[in-house]
Formats: sequence, C-alpha cells, structure tokens
Amino acid sequence: MPALKHRDVKLTINVVLVDDHPLFRKGLEHLLEGSAEVTIAGQFADIDSTRAWLRADGYADVALLDRSLRDADGLELMPDFKARGIKVVMLTIAEEDHEIRDAIERGVDGYILKSSEPEQILQAIHSVHLGNSMLPSHIMQKMARGELMHGAFDKLSQREIEIVSYVARGLSNRAIGETLGLSENTVRNHLRSILDKLGLNNRVQVATLALKQGIFRRPGKS
Repeated sequence: MPALKHRDVKLTINVVLVDDHPLFRKGLEHLLEGSAEVTIAGQFADIDSTRAWLRADGYADVALLDRSLRDADGLELMPDFKARGIKVVMLTIAEEDHEIRDAIERGVDGYILKSSEPEQILQAIHSVHLGNSMLPSHIMQKMARGELMHGAFDKLSQREIEIVSYVARGLSNRAIGETLGLSENTVRNHLRSILDKLGLNNRVQVATLALKQGIFRRPGKS
C-alpha cells in the first residue's frame, strides 16, 4: 500500500487590499510583494466591488481594510469578511477612541494606523493570520484601564466636547465664545446641537452629565 502523502503546508498568506487611495494601495502592493510569505489576492476601492469579488468566490486569509471608503464605512464589510473566515486588519487614519472601540466591537482582528512603520503592517498580517489580535500598545493600555468604554459624549464633535467642558466650568455662552474665538451665536448653535444629540433640555443637565463623565478634566482641542 503506497504511503500517504502529507498535505503541503501553506507557506503564503493571501491578502486583499481595500482602500480608496490608489497611491496608498500601490505602496502597500510594493510592500507586500517584497515579502515572500504574502500574496495579494485582490485590491478594491469600495464596498460594492469588494462584495462582487467575494460573491465570485474571491478569497483571502487577511483583509487590510480602510475605514473611509468612497461609498461607505469600511466596517460595513465586516460581516462579509467574517462569513468567509477572512481575518481583518483595519489600516486607517481613524485614531479617536470611539472609532477604535467601534472597530473592535465590530470584530476586527487588528488595528493599525497608516502612520505605522511598514514592518508593523507585516507583523499585523502575520499575527492575525495565526489567530492573534494586533492592536497598538497604547490602545491595549487604554482597554486595560477601561478607557474605551461607551461614553455619553461619543456623538459629539471635538468642538462640541470642548464647549461642554466650558459649560461644566460654569462659563456663559459669551465667555465661551471669547475663550474660543467664536461668536456668542455660534456657541449657542453648538449648544443646541449638543442638547439634541444628548437628549437633554438645558445646560445644567449638560454640566451635570459632564461632571459625572469627567469631561470637566479633559483638555480641550480645537
């Protein structure tokens, strides 16, 4: 009876690139082609073309996915990739805590900023392919400290959070405007938007919630 042949061990990792910037994709292509262990299975600029590829039995081991695509949020592809058993590394410029937490909750296996070194991108691909997660160290530290928990102020823009911090300090609309270089009417419009987003009725409620959430201690950003 002939001896059974051992199945060949897979030596390469098939990667699909989903990013709407051709120049960035070209850079990724050059990086990945320089690695003997990585093969590019496909490259796409939007959700529709990626889904069409998947429906046509396109497959990869790992997807490098940008969040901001030309037709929608890249995270909308998570169910499609997960249904095919494809690991996902989000490669993006989105670095706000709520954006990172959102991606983690949607099931990404890795999260890498586009400002990362090329070696970190390759490391992320290998790591998630082996079944590990790959997150920046500062994100891991925040998770350990519970700093990526849901917050009541996630819906607010940075400017609105800044205004909330001054409301919590007891400043009037005029004083806030003078501090930030805004008109009193602009501050009033921002406050109206803040009340609508938070489902509150007045600035006292905003200040109370801000103090409970620790917004008072957060440094403002323009």
